[in-house]
Amino acid sequence: MEKKNLDWANLGFGYVQTEKRYVTNYKNGAWDEGVITEDANVVLNECAGVFQYAQTCFEGLKAYTTEDGRIVTFRPDLNEQRMKDSCTRLVMPTLPDGRFVEAVKAVVKANAEYVPPFGSGATLYLRPYMFGTNPVIGVKPANEYQFRIFTTPVGPYFKGGAKPLTLCISDYDRAAPHGTGHIKAGLNYAMSLHAITEAHKNGFDENMYLDSATRTKVEETGGANFLFVTKDNKIVTPKSDTILPSITRRSLMVVAKEYLGLEVEEREVYKDELKDFAECGLCGTAAVISPVGKIVDHGKEICLPSGMGEMGPTTKKLYETLTGIQMGRIEAPEGWVVEIEL
Repeated sequence: MEKKNLDWANLGFGYVQTEKRYVTNYKNGAWDEGVITEDANVVLNECAGVFQYAQTCFEGLKAYTTEDGRIVTFRPDLNEQRMKDSCTRLVMPTLPDGRFVEAVKAVVKANAEYVPPFGSGATLYLRPYMFGTNPVIGVKPANEYQFRIFTTPVGPYFKGGAKPLTLCISDYDRAAPHGTGHIKAGLNYAMSLHAITEAHKNGFDENMYLDSATRTKVEETGGANFLFVTKDNKIVTPKSDTILPSITRRSLMVVAKEYLGLEVEEREVYKDELKDFAECGLCGTAAVISPVGKIVDHGKEICLPSGMGEMGPTTKKLYETLTGIQMGRIEAPEGWVVEIEL
């Protein structure tokens, strides 16, 4: 199979339209069989539920070429479960068991020519999403929905390597107790846009959100979980009912314990502890781990000992081990790497 004639080495992290996408519709209480289509456009009534009341959720995962030439995805079953949780919370229908992973495999197979070659640093990003489609004017859930997956080849999130980020502690709340912070709802990200725009204007790369109840505990950024390394090399991640359960973060915790032999702890992390950590990273699908070098709390700088030059040593080991598993250089735990049969 020949790959598309793209400049793989210079791809940015943006949308490049591919030829095929997966679409299935929910109507009269049931999902249709679903199809692969070439039509990239979505046509909806002006009163569709997604427009009026933001009834939509999404996922994000990647397909890539391993060192031995296979096309694989990483833990899509966890994306399926997380999307079910999002749908349930937003009163949206869930896909039949296994349909999500089947759709992922089908859409990657249909766009196999767009999966970047091994060693290019690029991957095929998948965006599964669901939204209410029928007209809804009263405040209530829609009764018709569409689920789609499109793909786009993307370059590495950080061109030229991951340079440590500077964060600011945000004055805005990302999520409320008993709210929607634990699901991947579009509305959560819409609410974060003002805060991230303001952070960028002030010279920061990202926000660090605190819990809205006490504003004393670390939660997450607008789109990634935190991972901290203590000075005695223990891995610590914040525990909270209002943060999104990152698949990358959960995988890194297993890597830390089972592959690197490190002690791992998931617990409440207080803002006052930040000065005591040796390293800090942001965990997510796009970059795997983004190192953090500095956190600014209303003018007070908290400088991590790992510095602003490069990833800290433990963060780097975690990154290299997980990406090694994803790319087939290191044996993966059972079920983590799912091959696409062409």
